[in-house]
Amino acid sequence: MRAAIYCRVSTEDQATNGVSLQDQEERCRAYITARDWRVDGIFRDDGYSGRSLNRPALQKLLTHAKAKKFDVVVILKLDRLTRNVADLGKLIEDLDRRKVALVSVTESLDSSTAGGRLVMNLLGSVSQWEREIIGERTRDGLAYRRDHSLVYGPVAFGFSRAGDRLVIDEDEMKTVRKIFALRREGKTLQAICDALNRQRIPTKTDKRWRPGTLTYLLANDLYQPYLKP
Repeated sequence: MRAAIYCRVSTEDQATNGVSLQDQEERCRAYITARDWRVDGIFRDDGYSGRSLNRPALQKLLTHAKAKKFDVVVILKLDRLTRNVADLGKLIEDLDRRKVALVSVTESLDSSTAGGRLVMNLLGSVSQWEREIIGERTRDGLAYRRDHSLVYGPVAFGFSRAGDRLVIDEDEMKTVRKIFALRREGKTLQAICDALNRQRIPTKTDKRWRPGTLTYLLANDLYQPYLKP
């Protein structure tokens, strides 16, 4: 049987999981050898997120599948192919139309069987649910820390850190009020930056003011309770 290998890593994967492209390829090759198949294509996406199907190697693989250049796609794990359950179902259906099976080495799954397709979709659903739950907890945690004046990231201009709490830096907060007042007067971001830089008022990191820095500051709800003179 002709087998294609698909491997993917993102920057985050390389930093935290250590599942390199080479590791994935070697394990997929070992599986193919054990099944007495032959490798008829290797497709690698280096530095691409699994949240999108718009990846060069994946799109090339699908083109080759359409041309019936192999019989099975071998991946190390489902999340190497996609992190979205809807996309997973779409890919399985697309490959099935081309009479191409999908095999996941780690999960021991084979889409050429009805049971394999069912389990693949269930695993994809559970994986997506876990990611969404983590996202919700992270957002809730950040909102709680923000609402209770707790530090939850780099200390914003106008504040300083006292333990894990934010406290007002009076000198910087005067500058914040000045920035909002100038913006209400219709001053452009560049004009405000020029005024602050002329007065040698530094940013939090002792750098010159830039429009992008002001855009972030003006959009930060953290300042609203402190804008009254």
